[in-house]
Amino acid sequence: MKNPLQFLFEVKQELHKVQWPTKAQTLQYSLLVVAISVVVALYLGALDAFFEFILKQFV
Repeated sequence: MKNPLQFLFEVKQELHKVQWPTKAQTLQYSLLVVAISVVVALYLGALDAFFEFILKQFV
């Protein structure tokens, strides 16, 4: 096992190599995730209502 201080030093070096997203990119991606979640929720809600309607026709 490596020296813990050496490990932390290497972690710091690797983190400097990461290309972090800008605030604008983060906002854009977050809004995209919310929009897709809303669309999927509406789709599943519509399917649920449709199948509920179909099942009530047989009862």
